[in-house]
Amino acid sequence: MSADGESLVDRRVQIVNRKGLHARASAKLARLAMTLPAQVFVVRNGETANAHSIMDLLMLAAHQGSEVEVRASGAEAGPSVDAVCALIEDGFGENDDDD
Repeated sequence: MSADGESLVDRRVQIVNRKGLHARASAKLARLAMTLPAQVFVVRNGETANAHSIMDLLMLAAHQGSEVEVRASGAEAGPSVDAVCALIEDGFGENDDDD
């Protein structure tokens, strides 16, 4: 908990899909983040992206094998981090045979 009582949760996860955090994957992540009650951010190499912003997510240049940190604060921070990490761990629902 932070000093003001707001819940803060973070977890590291590896990008597993072949194309990494590309436009379609970023759009899926942003769409999910907009449905969550917590404020969600994704961090890579010290750069922080608002998970609601496709452009912010693309600027992370997270390729397959990259480790990112998913951070959330506010209501339902834990379940929000869980949901985003599940999407990432599932490879954004992509079939790597698709182009």
